[in-house]
Amino acid sequence: MTNIFRRHTITTMLGLAIAALSPALHAQTVAPIKAVASFSILGDLVRQVGGDRVAVDVLVGPGSDAHVFQPTPSQARLVGQAQIVFSNGLGFEGWMSRLLNTASYKGRHVVVSQGIKPIKAEADDHGHGHGHKHGHHHDEADPHAWQAVPNVIAYVGNIAKGLCESDATGCDQYQRNADAYIAQLKTLDTDIRAIWAAIPAAQRKVITSHDAFGYYAHAYGVKFLAPQGVNTDSEASAKGVAQLVRQIKKEQIKALFVESISDPRLIAQIGRETGVKPAGELFSDSLSDAQGPAASYVAMMRANTTALTQAIQGH
Repeated sequence: MTNIFRRHTITTMLGLAIAALSPALHAQTVAPIKAVASFSILGDLVRQVGGDRVAVDVLVGPGSDAHVFQPTPSQARLVGQAQIVFSNGLGFEGWMSRLLNTASYKGRHVVVSQGIKPIKAEADDHGHGHGHKHGHHHDEADPHAWQAVPNVIAYVGNIAKGLCESDATGCDQYQRNADAYIAQLKTLDTDIRAIWAAIPAAQRKVITSHDAFGYYAHAYGVKFLAPQGVNTDSEASAKGVAQLVRQIKKEQIKALFVESISDPRLIAQIGRETGVKPAGELFSDSLSDAQGPAASYVAMMRANTTALTQAIQGH
């Protein structure tokens, strides 16, 4: 009887253990949600919120330029198979609606900038080539809203909402991930403000390849000038470059940067004409690869802020 009792007890305990493990085992076997993000920065944000419940494919990868992106047939198939698609909006992905139509996409499309008050693209003060057929005009919205951390906090809320609507079972996990990531973003925003606070406002002047930092400028009190407009597919005019060269000399601007997605020759020309040596590379519309200094959104914002403030201070 004792052996029978022991065998029964062991069997019962094994049964209870398996029952306790079954929800976890079931969670591990659930196929992840198929998501597509339009560009690398947004892909990182979706991964932060989605965690292991979401498989994220990115259309415009690290080091590539979404302004001039042309989807391939394989990418159209990828979108057609997705359960949820995330885009920035504000005119950033001019190709998105055509792609969704081509892919016969029937799933959920989340525009992460929804609810954000856009700023207008900079007026054509320096002869910027906004007239290009793919360019943005000065009365259009600047699409680079992610360059201000508070806007990305709003992005994260929209991402979590979209994932919850697509996968109600995972909603608690998405909300927990979003809350944890928002805490990181709030710390990031505080740190950026503290770093700039140490630099006099009159010295906060930077030259970059194109107008991608308007939201950063508004959020952190920095003046950015650029020979191109908000779209890298526009061309800088000779008149605009000449005006910018005069302004750099007059205001003694020290910080001159090329962006990771831009042709460096224009900034190199401006550097030669002003005697200001380019200070390095900024990441505006794209992350770096995994080994680079901007492999995530948080890393990108910290790397850009460090580069900008060190150049202004002459380090």
